[in-house]
Amino acid sequence: MPRQKKPARSQVLFARLGEMTSPPPPAAGDPEDEVLNLVSVAERVIRTAPDSSRTLRMKKFRAQLLHAWLVSNFQPCRAADIGGGKGLLGHLLIQSGWQVTVIDPVSQPLPEKYKDIRTGQRVKVSAAHAVPRIAQPFEVDMAQGFDLLIGMHAHGCNAKIIDAAALYGCGFVIFPCCVIDEPFFPRLGVHWLECLAAYALERGLEVFPFRLNFKGQNIGLCHVGRNLHPLLWEGHATPPLPSRAGAGGQVGE
Repeated sequence: MPRQKKPARSQVLFARLGEMTSPPPPAAGDPEDEVLNLVSVAERVIRTAPDSSRTLRMKKFRAQLLHAWLVSNFQPCRAADIGGGKGLLGHLLIQSGWQVTVIDPVSQPLPEKYKDIRTGQRVKVSAAHAVPRIAQPFEVDMAQGFDLLIGMHAHGCNAKIIDAAALYGCGFVIFPCCVIDEPFFPRLGVHWLECLAAYALERGLEVFPFRLNFKGQNIGLCHVGRNLHPLLWEGHATPPLPSRAGAGGQVGE
C-alpha cells in the first residue's frame, strides 16, 4: 500500500496563515443576543448605568434605556440615529428637545404605542409625530452637521461612524454586535467591541465603555466630540472618564 505523502511545509504554513487571517465563524443565533462578560474595554472599566430594574430588561426597552442615558449625560444636540429602525429613540429624544434624524435605508413608521419603563403605562404615539429620515445607507460624509452619531447595533456602520467622528469632530455612541459588512474584522481572541475601541484610539478618539440594563449585547462605546456638551453633575462634567482597568475601580456606580 503506497505511503501517503506528508504535505509540504509550505502548504502547512499557508493553511495556518489562512486560519489566522480568516474571519471568525458566525456565532450561533443572533449576534445581538450575545451577552459579554467583559469588565473593561480599552483599559477602561465598564460602568453600568443605573436602572430601577434589578433584572435585565427585554431588548425592546433598549431605546428607552439609551434615551435615559443620553439625556442624563448630555445637553440636547443634533444627533443622527444610524440604523434607527422605526425611530422610537429619535422620537423620545425629540420630545426631550433634541434634533434627531434617522439614517436607515429601510423606511418604517413609528410604533403606534410603547410601554413606558418608568411608569409601566402604555403610551400612544400620535400619528402627527414624525422623525426626520434619510432613507439611505450611512456614509461618512453624511455626518456633517451632526454633533452625535448613534449606532445601536448598526450593522456595517461602526467603522464608518468612527471614521466620521475622526473627520468631522462628532461624538458617537455605538453598541457593536457583529462584523457584517464591516471593512475589517478582529484577530483571533479579540472581540469585535475591543477591536473597534482600539480602532477609535488609533484614530485619536478617546472612548469610554458603559453598560445598559437590557438583554443581549448591552455594552456601548462613547466618544465625546467637539460639539457634544456633557451636563454638570456634582460639579464635574459627566460622564466622568472611568477608572483604568486594574486600578482598583469597580464596575458600576
